[in-house]
Amino acid sequence: MCAVALLSPRILKGLSSVCVISRALCIETFDWNNVENGFGRIEDFLDEPWKSSSVVHNVEQKTSNLCDPHCSSGHNRDYGGLYRLNFPFVETLIDEVKIDCERVLEILGQDGPKFDVKLALSNLGVRVSGPLVRDVLFGILKTINHENKNRCAKLGYIFFLWSGEQENYMHAGSAYHMMMEIFAESEELKAMWRLMDEMIEKGYPTTARTFNLLICTCGRAGLARKVVERFIKSKSFNYRPFKHSYNAILHSLLTLKEYRLIEWVYRTMLAEGHSPDVMTYNILMCTKFRLGKLDQFYRLLDEMGRCGFSPDFHTFNLQLHVLGKGDKPLAALKLLNFMKEAGVDPSVLHFTSLIDGLSRAGNLDACQYFFDEMTKHGCVPDVVCYTVMITGYVVAGEFEKAQGMYKEMISKGQLPNVFTYNSMIRGFCMAKKFEEARLMLKEMESKGCNPNFLVYTTLVSYLRNAGKLSQAHEVIRQMVAKGQYVHLQTKIRRSRRR
Repeated sequence: MCAVALLSPRILKGLSSVCVISRALCIETFDWNNVENGFGRIEDFLDEPWKSSSVVHNVEQKTSNLCDPHCSSGHNRDYGGLYRLNFPFVETLIDEVKIDCERVLEILGQDGPKFDVKLALSNLGVRVSGPLVRDVLFGILKTINHENKNRCAKLGYIFFLWSGEQENYMHAGSAYHMMMEIFAESEELKAMWRLMDEMIEKGYPTTARTFNLLICTCGRAGLARKVVERFIKSKSFNYRPFKHSYNAILHSLLTLKEYRLIEWVYRTMLAEGHSPDVMTYNILMCTKFRLGKLDQFYRLLDEMGRCGFSPDFHTFNLQLHVLGKGDKPLAALKLLNFMKEAGVDPSVLHFTSLIDGLSRAGNLDACQYFFDEMTKHGCVPDVVCYTVMITGYVVAGEFEKAQGMYKEMISKGQLPNVFTYNSMIRGFCMAKKFEEARLMLKEMESKGCNPNFLVYTTLVSYLRNAGKLSQAHEVIRQMVAKGQYVHLQTKIRRSRRR
């Protein structure tokens, strides 16, 4: 069956009004199922439009900054609108927060049977603000391990309560979320639920981020459906910018790969009398594709057209990836032509999704063809697109072409990211050029691109399998000396040989 609305008489009316795309590939993720092939799942990052960080988190951050101009949600150490302004005292304010944060953490570290933490904090005389609360909680969060998790949860909550009692300060929703993350990492499920109840009682909206925190943690304990049921029934669930709470929940579940729950939520949604829209169909089609149910994927696509919905930016992106992975370059070309006739210019993301699919199908000639077509039509390839091409050539054992693509990328002013470097390091290792691989590791560090755990695992695994044990151990020592992934060094030492 042809994969798109090629046979549909309807003309595309326009793109979706909300289209926020995040292309940041330097997110440190690791999947132990992918250790053996040495690559992260590029496909995961082609799905960035689905990720809550690209839509919901950005909206929440803006709204939380309105409540507290000093506060910014998340771990990106961005102090919100005030600290981005170019005033002379900004640097001084940042330094003061940093010093106060260190003093608070020092006091918390002295906690004991005969030590009154709250009194000691009050005697410090620090000015409680959004950045201070966020930095202290983040400082606690990043130190949590199996041995100290209970203590960290306790100290975090003590500080959270104390800071919330201070004059001229009130917790923003982001502070609640940071505290919930501490409880999540400490496996304090009941405390998480109590904190969420407190948020609701005090009038804070429970957003998609709240939902994600709870379902990520409770899902591991087999309680994911309980979380979903509660949020479906919740009247305080803030589902902006989504049409309704069901889309927000479906969006989050797709991000978390809870595919069975997606199908259950969709049935519940229909039973409650809610009709699907384009976003609903996109999420359902993406789910069916990931589950390998292509017949259901195409049925949903047809149903979407029959209901009067035109494909939007994400629909086309998903369809191109499906066609590419199915090794159907001619059908993909027809779809690209259809998009142009309908007044929609294919973007770099569309071409990248198609090229990635074709690469997975092993059709590198088609990858190169569409890469060339993209540039001919004035669509400039970015680091993600180059990385997909490089990865495809490395996997196919054509490392010289991968090197050529890497050099072209640099000459075009595109800076390699952690996934680009990982592919190149693997390519050097496959070519038995271990010294060049180690130099590539040093290069990425010198250019401020921090290696993730997958990079270290790739290099160590190849060195070990080549009998270069001393060099493998040296890489591990360098990793630990930098303070990175210390808690995972046992896993990297025990990782299976190829």
